[in-house]
Amino acid sequence: MQNVAKYKYLFALFDLLFYILLLDILEFIFQRNHKVTIEFLGIADIHSFWLLIFLLPVFYYIFYYNNLYKLNVVLNRSAHTTALIKSLLYFLPLILIFKIFILNYSIHGSLKTILIFALAFLILFYFCRVVILKNGYLLLTKNGFTRNVLIVGNGGSGELLAAKLSFENPFGINVVGFIDERHNVGEEIIGGKKVIGKITDISEIVNANRINEIIVADDSSEYDELLDTVDICKNTKAHVKFTSNLFEIIPQKVFTERYAEIPIVNVSPNSNNEIILKIKSAFDKIASFIGLVLLSPFLIFIAILVKLSSAGPVFYKQKRIGKDGNPFMFYKFRTMKTIENDDDAQRREMMLNFMKGMDNNGTNKKVINPKRITKIGKFLRKTSLDELPQLFNVLKGDMSLVGPRPSLPYEYENLENWQKRRFTVLPGCTGMWQVTGRSEVTFEESVVLDLYYINNLSPWLDLQLLIKTVPVMLFGKGGD
Repeated sequence: MQNVAKYKYLFALFDLLFYILLLDILEFIFQRNHKVTIEFLGIADIHSFWLLIFLLPVFYYIFYYNNLYKLNVVLNRSAHTTALIKSLLYFLPLILIFKIFILNYSIHGSLKTILIFALAFLILFYFCRVVILKNGYLLLTKNGFTRNVLIVGNGGSGELLAAKLSFENPFGINVVGFIDERHNVGEEIIGGKKVIGKITDISEIVNANRINEIIVADDSSEYDELLDTVDICKNTKAHVKFTSNLFEIIPQKVFTERYAEIPIVNVSPNSNNEIILKIKSAFDKIASFIGLVLLSPFLIFIAILVKLSSAGPVFYKQKRIGKDGNPFMFYKFRTMKTIENDDDAQRREMMLNFMKGMDNNGTNKKVINPKRITKIGKFLRKTSLDELPQLFNVLKGDMSLVGPRPSLPYEYENLENWQKRRFTVLPGCTGMWQVTGRSEVTFEESVVLDLYYINNLSPWLDLQLLIKTVPVMLFGKGGD
């Protein structure tokens, strides 16, 4: 049995060809002079040929990272609709910009005509994709293109998942068996599915049973134990995913795959992780340099306001902990009044309480001393403009544009082992938790979101988070 995911590249090419052809047909319909010329035949048109070459990788990344080539998403009507609309919202503006500014296309008709055009396109593309692509997947599945799934876990979570996969979502998924430390090998768990080994033998089990996918389903373990199990599974050749109530913040904040309505988080290591990190590093250096040049007048203006707001330096420098636990000097615009002894014991106590999930004045959120914040500082903190000097940290190589937040030394010393996994990559100016919650999430949830980012790190995910950071800054959502 083969994995149907092998055919995602063919489906992506089909999607893009059909996408461009449908666009040109609808353009022709809404043109005032309905002359049939070669330029309306999208695939034959030389302009559309270059459009195809340019957009193919972009199209694939957008559709792939929104799970539009995942079997369970395609077969789930609501999940497929959500993922397709989300993907098109990213892709439609890109193709419109390309056609107007690079191919010199002109837009004809009124706003009403354009809106009708867009609606007609979305309906037609959705209908054709559902009918053609869904039936294409089903055809492959019925002809034996399924994937063997191994469930690893202790407790009812794995049993529930197996039951749902066996009875509610049979397409393309074959549950081979369980790895369960509480039961003996050969013992039946549910629906004829048995324990086929222990976690120490997982590599041999994967190879012997031709396992395509491992799902870690465990609600009874602690974070450390669960993540250690995931690490062991990631050493095999199979794709690794997990579902656990410990990480329920991820499906709440991020669109994830669902198997029979159970959220599944992908934690498979990127096969080209070194290349991705090099691309990320190069982009960080170039983007931070350009950002500093373009924003220099604005940065100078903020610096003047900070200087006039209260006595003290313009920049606030502080030792922070970065990648692999290494310290570096962290830069921000100063937003608080300076005091002789900057060892704020009260804030330290509140921060440690926040990290431990304890209340701070009736709230489980990070608390600062509002009396020390300057007037301009309040605005800068609310919009995160105080963090713009971190572009210097990015240019120096201490930070990345996107990544987990760096910690203070005393915070790092009080982290649990599983929480220190955040420091396997460079810390970032913005990240997953900043754009999905900022101060609206607990410390533990922010760590979980950072770990999700690390496991799904890609240039496309970075771009999405950078784009989402802009409205967060403009509207000050969750800022403190």
